[in-house]
Amino acid sequence: MKWAKPTRIQQEAIPWALQGRDIIGLAETGSGKTGAFALPIVQRLLDDPQRFYAVCLAPTRELCVQIGEQFEAIGSTIKLQTATVVGGLAMVDQAMALAKRPHVVIATPGRLVDHLENTKGFHLKTIKYLVMDEADRLLSMDFDEALDKILEVVPRDRNTFLFSATMTSKVSKLQRASLKKPVKVEVSSKSDTAAGLVQNFMLVPFKFKHTYFAALVAHFIHYAVMVFTDTCLGAQRLSVFLRHMGMKSICLHGQMSQAQRLGALSGFKAKEQRILVCTDVASRGLDVPSVDLVVNYDIPKNSKDYIHRVGRTARAGRSGRAVTMVTQYDVELFQRVEHFLGKKLEEFTELVDTKVKASHERVLEALRSTELELREQDEGTSERAVKRKMHQQKSKGKKGRRR
Repeated sequence: MKWAKPTRIQQEAIPWALQGRDIIGLAETGSGKTGAFALPIVQRLLDDPQRFYAVCLAPTRELCVQIGEQFEAIGSTIKLQTATVVGGLAMVDQAMALAKRPHVVIATPGRLVDHLENTKGFHLKTIKYLVMDEADRLLSMDFDEALDKILEVVPRDRNTFLFSATMTSKVSKLQRASLKKPVKVEVSSKSDTAAGLVQNFMLVPFKFKHTYFAALVAHFIHYAVMVFTDTCLGAQRLSVFLRHMGMKSICLHGQMSQAQRLGALSGFKAKEQRILVCTDVASRGLDVPSVDLVVNYDIPKNSKDYIHRVGRTARAGRSGRAVTMVTQYDVELFQRVEHFLGKKLEEFTELVDTKVKASHERVLEALRSTELELREQDEGTSERAVKRKMHQQKSKGKKGRRR
């Protein structure tokens, strides 16, 4: 896999893992955390071969797919079998993969609970390892119910690994994962960003936000760019807007089907598209080696999410840049992020105001075209929904008459 030497988190965590200790691992994004838990699991599996050996939980579908690929690559020479179990894909196919009794199951908590309750013969009574990647997110409120159900059915005599770039400080939450005398392996502080990352902010009037955004993306014309917004609609709108400005872009958000999401991600990884506009669904754990610039079009409400977003660039020792757009309405949120980082960010001054504002008319025209396109899409979607409903009612009527 061309891994010449272990990263710091791997150096610190792997020896403890091989000794059978529970681990809380804290390291900046892009520092090789997946290897830090996957390598010892595969090693211990070699010493003691067994089906349903480990379960790895992650908060997003894309991250699960990525972890599954890493496990398969590490275990390719020993015919390691994995099953990736996430929402948005057919339960039946996943049930068939689980019926083959893989060594490692990688899953989002909700879908794993679905299979535990509905897939005949599937259980986790024998697992030796439970891994939570992006553990602070998994231990937050969203996954409470599903996580409790999983922790009830896995054996108490197991190893538990929690890994994340930002870890919750609430001991009560960590206790829920029922760790036994865990070793805390910390190679970065609670809010560290990668050393090769240049972080800037851009103070812009709200009225000209789209204009400055278009100028910023055009300024880095040869860069691979990830743009983060707060909402699915916001991501959709910005992606269409960029297209009307003559820039190729693709979007990724939670309301897209799983096939569309994976397609968008692979298109961006393969450099078919230069700009990926996304929500926080893409902020955690995703490893796209070639991201040069991260733009926070909207400032995240939770400062922790800032760390994860900007961690998409400057990974594994590379350099990268992050620019956060701040309007007069965002100052308090931005100050919160700076307070969390424990430092002041420098202002981005490479754009000339007069040049930027000269393109304002063109931007307004692109925005009008964007709104028109989105409205047409909405109308088309609702028309299709009405037709589908009418068709269903007709077919129900026919069945009733036949009876």
